[in-house]
Amino acid sequence: MAEIRFGKAINLALADALEQDPAVFLFGEDIADAGGPFGATRGLKDRFGDRVRDTPISEASMAHAAVGAALSGLKPVLEIMFMDFMTLTMDALVNQAAKARYMFGGQASVPMVVRTPHGGGISAGPQHSQCLEAWFAHVPGLKVICPSNPADAYGLLRAAIADPDPVVFVENKTLYTMKGELDEGAGPESIGKARLVRTGRDATVVAYGAAVHTAERAAGQLAEQGLEVEVLDLRSIQPWDEAAVMESLARTHRLLVVHEAVEAFGVGAEIAARIGQIGFDELDAPIMRVASPFVPVPFAPSLEKEYQPDAEAVIAAVRKLCA
Repeated sequence: MAEIRFGKAINLALADALEQDPAVFLFGEDIADAGGPFGATRGLKDRFGDRVRDTPISEASMAHAAVGAALSGLKPVLEIMFMDFMTLTMDALVNQAAKARYMFGGQASVPMVVRTPHGGGISAGPQHSQCLEAWFAHVPGLKVICPSNPADAYGLLRAAIADPDPVVFVENKTLYTMKGELDEGAGPESIGKARLVRTGRDATVVAYGAAVHTAERAAGQLAEQGLEVEVLDLRSIQPWDEAAVMESLARTHRLLVVHEAVEAFGVGAEIAARIGQIGFDELDAPIMRVASPFVPVPFAPSLEKEYQPDAEAVIAAVRKLCA
């Protein structure tokens, strides 16, 4: 095992994919010479030359180019600098990439990955801090992944690049400097499998991305108060590991879903609706959610801190569940 930062794990996954598969290439705004806005692609142009390319600021054109390249037999990995600007890729992703396999009767695939950072924490304001993963999870034909640690960042990105269908790979920008262990022999992880972070008996907390660490902090404090919380890292949002959530619920009989994205119509709403349908007999309390309020992300650091779900909010929710 080696200790590695989250951003370096992304860099290593891209480098290994480029090394092992000549069909893989990277492109996006400032990813080549500058190494990307968060340094995730730093040094890759020096190693792989024009397989790592800068582009103009034209997200729509970039996304359509990725779809065309993927249909032609390449494996493009496109970086969209902030998830907010995924709005400009919607036609290419939703109407073209996601539908190609279905519309061509399974005779064509679109093996492309779109990497994009989401979330607050750096006072980037309402147009550079949104968490829009639920939009893409709603579209048949797209996979959506959001890792919470360096090992999963590496393994799931390798899996995304190898996948024959389009994948939206979401990276929380506050995690890029996070350190964690990575097995030197690591390879692709399985898409659609959750990770049990912490066992417990009193409640299950399901989260993904940076919210996993919020849940862990809350669980640690709750343990000191006599409440043992089970924490489940979803890792993959579409497809999501329904079976793992049900297994955990069968142990704890209470469920809380935590995410940084706006609560309304979010990932937590889908999980709550589905588990409420198939897991009703296991529930000893109503399913609860902790998420961001239905307002734009504030600029001011003090307001942004109030906006984002924190450990205290998770603790309060678990106490209410267990009351």
